[in-house]
Amino acid sequence: MYLISACLAGINCKYNGRNNLEPKIVKLIEEKKAILVCPEQLGGLTTPRLPSEIIYDENGNRKVVNIEGKDLTKEFLKGAEETLKIAKLTGAKEAILKAKSPSCGKGKIYDGQFKKILVEGNGITTDLLEKYGIKVYTEEDDIENLK
Repeated sequence: MYLISACLAGINCKYNGRNNLEPKIVKLIEEKKAILVCPEQLGGLTTPRLPSEIIYDENGNRKVVNIEGKDLTKEFLKGAEETLKIAKLTGAKEAILKAKSPSCGKGKIYDGQFKKILVEGNGITTDLLEKYGIKVYTEEDDIENLK
């Protein structure tokens, strides 16, 4: 069983009210091998919502802020925790999440300046899932060959 970012399945939960439909994800859904999650909605954020990115404050603490500077760290952490609960309840050991997202990104995320600049790093949910032994992929990985 895979946890899958709902936006990749065509659910309109992306920050701008749209989705990131990824046709290769549909097969896993049709085979009933997928549980859809949107950590940002699970954390209580609305759709649509202002874009958010991860920054580090003057003390080196990681925070998630929207483009207007509002701190949404609490909501992102709650969404990550709720996603982890779903993983535990369903026995999911792997996840396919949205690349570059402040929740779901793996390996590369935006740098917090809202200028589409990528830096090394993971989203909040990805970090929590990996901490609990759940393998995270993104739609940019070779997911068609996952078993």
